[in-house]
Amino acid sequence: MKQTIVVVEDELLIALDIKEILEEEGYEVIINVTSVDKAITIIEENAPILVLIDINLKQDKDGIELGEYLLIQDKMPYIYLTSYHDKLTLDRAKDTRPHGYIVKPFKAIDLITTISITLNNFKHNKIDPRRNQEEVTNNIPFKIKETITYINNHVYDKIEISELSALTPWKKNHFIRMFTKYVGETPYQYILKRKIKKAEALLAETNQPINEIALDLSFQSYSNFFIAFKKMNQNQTPENYRLKSQANSNI
Repeated sequence: MKQTIVVVEDELLIALDIKEILEEEGYEVIINVTSVDKAITIIEENAPILVLIDINLKQDKDGIELGEYLLIQDKMPYIYLTSYHDKLTLDRAKDTRPHGYIVKPFKAIDLITTISITLNNFKHNKIDPRRNQEEVTNNIPFKIKETITYINNHVYDKIEISELSALTPWKKNHFIRMFTKYVGETPYQYILKRKIKKAEALLAETNQPINEIALDLSFQSYSNFFIAFKKMNQNQTPENYRLKSQANSNI
């Protein structure tokens, strides 16, 4: 029985090229999947071994939102296949922990080898090594993932820990203990880190005033943002980070 790969790509010619390449490798390939909602239906009906996802689907939802869904489900590996490789897109994509990222245009060998390595790694390694000693019925990692997805989707908002614990069966203090156990840092630390990472992307990719970035990311003041940014960037100021990042992008 052939193993199935789902290709979520709204450019038909690209999808056909991928289908031809992968069918020569012995896979069954499903194409004509051009939206997140259709992709979820196809995935649930066919249980593929892998999903290839184009980020720009020209729909209400983009491919990264499908990645967020697959991250929570945690049943199969998924690879982004896209022409988008700017820092803002990469920052969003990394939040979903994809198993690969192929930039268009690509060669057939790039596609084949990336898929082969991804499937091999997925077969022999747990997505979350911390689950190794957990019972299969333990849904704790899934609940933690839901809170992480919530944080990533609301990075511009002021996030209260009570909001996160409400997404789980646990009271606030127990949630903090469980989050810290599985993520390796407190929810406070994780939220701050995600906000600073978003700030880094905005500093590198836009000319938005730095004080506006701090305000948009719900820091209490510019000074609070400034101190947190320097602490996480080896004492580098936001201004210096922007100058250095934008200078490097012009080389």
